[in-house]
Amino acid sequence: MEIFSGEFFLALVQIVFLDLVLAGDNAIVIGLAARNLQPATQKKAILLGTAGAVLLRILATILVVWLLEIPWLLLIGGILLIGIAYKLLTDEDDHSDIQAGQHLWTAIRTIIIADAAMGLDNVIAVAGAAEHNNVLVVLGLLISVPIVVWGSTLFIKLINRYPWIIYLGAAVLGYTASSMITDEEHFTAFFDTHPLVRGLFIAAVVLGVLAAGHFKKQASRRQREQTGT
Repeated sequence: MEIFSGEFFLALVQIVFLDLVLAGDNAIVIGLAARNLQPATQKKAILLGTAGAVLLRILATILVVWLLEIPWLLLIGGILLIGIAYKLLTDEDDHSDIQAGQHLWTAIRTIIIADAAMGLDNVIAVAGAAEHNNVLVVLGLLISVPIVVWGSTLFIKLINRYPWIIYLGAAVLGYTASSMITDEEHFTAFFDTHPLVRGLFIAAVVLGVLAAGHFKKQASRRQREQTGT
């Protein structure tokens, strides 16, 4: 992939969108970790904690991009990403286990550790969409993370108001996952000679993720209504 080509910018848009959809949880974590600090200190904690989290995530993603060149890891990464796409549609974690820091460096440490623990989905998704291009990894994260930090409240409100954004995010994840699987070197010869099969496989994965996530979400909603919770 050539830098600053049409394909490059398309992949960059995909990475930024995936980060925005997947980072809603991380934005909540940042807010929870810094909620007990004074306003002025709170801004420092968010800024420094986010900077540390971004640096760690860039290094982790570049490492995963390199690891995905190892045989069979594209397949494994694709399967993991399918699970992440499904979880995106069905997850209802309230993050009540995130403790607020009482001091600046405690809050910064909490933000970095929590973000690293929750960032596996972002790392795998970005690594898959980047197609072994480290420039895309760095640019995508540098663009999307500040948007999440300073616009997290707005973005979360948008997701709550327009649930289809989550479905669109899951569809993009499904597409990225299935593309990773078809790009696995043990399968490329088959899929390159059967482009129709490749297209059908990608469509089946995307539709399968959306359908499974939708039905699971509906079942959970009916169960809550029956139990009155």
